[in-house]
Amino acid sequence: MTNHATLISELYRQHARQVLATLIRLLGNFELAEEAMQDAFAAAVQQWPEEGTPDNPSAWLIRTGQHRAIDHIRRKQTARHYAHLLGSPDEPAFEPDDQTIEDDQLRLLFTCCHPSLSLDARVALTLREMCGLTTEQVARALLQKPSTLAQRIVRAKRKIRSEGIPYEVPTASELPQRLPGVLRVIYLVFNEGYSRSDGDAVLDTGLSAEAMRLADALVRLLPEGEVAGLLALMRLQDSRRHARIDDNGELITLEDQDRSLWDQDSIQQGLQWLEQALAATPTGPYTLQASIAAVHALTRQAKDTDWARIARLYEALYRQQPSPVIALNHAVAVAMRDTPVDGLQLLDRLTSIKDIHNYPLFHAARADLHRRAGHIDDARAAYQRALALTSQGPEQRFLARRLAELSADC
Repeated sequence: MTNHATLISELYRQHARQVLATLIRLLGNFELAEEAMQDAFAAAVQQWPEEGTPDNPSAWLIRTGQHRAIDHIRRKQTARHYAHLLGSPDEPAFEPDDQTIEDDQLRLLFTCCHPSLSLDARVALTLREMCGLTTEQVARALLQKPSTLAQRIVRAKRKIRSEGIPYEVPTASELPQRLPGVLRVIYLVFNEGYSRSDGDAVLDTGLSAEAMRLADALVRLLPEGEVAGLLALMRLQDSRRHARIDDNGELITLEDQDRSLWDQDSIQQGLQWLEQALAATPTGPYTLQASIAAVHALTRQAKDTDWARIARLYEALYRQQPSPVIALNHAVAVAMRDTPVDGLQLLDRLTSIKDIHNYPLFHAARADLHRRAGHIDDARAAYQRALALTSQGPEQRFLARRLAELSADC
């Protein structure tokens, strides 16, 4: 019994999301599918120790879940609402195959990331349905109240049902418009794990791992260049996680990190995915960002960083995505390639953008370049502004230390 329980637990961990994805397609209802999946695993716990593990456990779970859902519908006398599910007695049962199950995962991901849903709802629904996190875990990850998060997920599911959002992978002609939205959600999940936006911790490795798992599944089901580029970017960035904080949980800048702590396996995986991404054309924004991360990953000492190449890559990235954040990163690269004053001149051009004034990293970058240029008063003012806008504990303490160092140098 123990061996079967362990097996079922492992199958749940590996295949529950696949089973759920197919049940959602078959039943057309998130809640009904989730209940059916739980019933199927409960049946497995009872039957498999006596009958043996089926040859295709996922297919067995899907069939059982579908049958349990139909039984539930009949018992609750709600057949008129689900007449399309009941079929005729002579109709052959649905027989799930591996390809169908994989396709259903893609369908669920594109449904969770449908552009008619708000970005917050897409992220929450993806974490809940694709990653299998509980509502409480999603709320904790997104720094929200569980009740608020639960309402957002319920509203998103209701909108999917009421607006008839199709449970399907976009056609080849629609994919270029839809795929970037899916990749954005995955990268937002990763970033929230890689560098928390709030709270007293830099990392949430569980979140970043879920994002990489999603991208890993997606690139195998949908081998597009930018999917590989995103996975390369996340692997390369994640390789630094052991060096980004010290033993006290304090932030360490990229320049000061002990690069011997960087995970070489993650770097090699990232470089392999980057090679695959670069083979596809045209080169997209995630592939360009991965190329920048690769420059850092292949540099043993910070002083040897090829900032000229990084600046060129940011220029190419800005041509594709002309955003203030990319312009900010390009300015920093120019400062490191040339002089801090050259970088500051580029940052000054961004001051006409209203939103940039409330972006703490803009002021932190200005502070650092003023510090490097010896402009102590300007550096102090910029650090103070960045500190006032930052809500993450380790970043606050890092900025406070920089301010204290300025005062000590005076």
